[in-house]
Amino acid sequence: MSEKIIAGKTASAKVKVDGSNTAKAVGSGSLDVFATPMMVALMEKAACECLADGLEAGQTSVGTHIEVSHTAASPLGAEITACASVTGVSGRSVEFSVTAQDGKGEIGSGKHTRFIVDEERFMGKLK
Repeated sequence: MSEKIIAGKTASAKVKVDGSNTAKAVGSGSLDVFATPMMVALMEKAACECLADGLEAGQTSVGTHIEVSHTAASPLGAEITACASVTGVSGRSVEFSVTAQDGKGEIGSGKHTRFIVDEERFMGKLK
């Protein structure tokens, strides 16, 4: 693992709320608001972006834990930004603080853990 993955490193990911990522569309509720599972996915995407330039050839990361609160609803058309910040590195395990916000403020926050793995070896275990 690269020395580029250090505490304090940050990255973000964005998405616009549309008909494909609402609670109604993904089955996590009945309203046309940004879905909690989609917020979690965006937070994970931000964490992956944070690691992208620090992985060696053939490496990737897998999510192993996430603990978040979704505290505000976001309507159709809102732009959501998720941010991930490395809070700790222990061997191949990387801890993140994650947040999400829309144009009105924070909509969610929590903690996320990813583990650095060798892609071929990981996928080989699934056969």
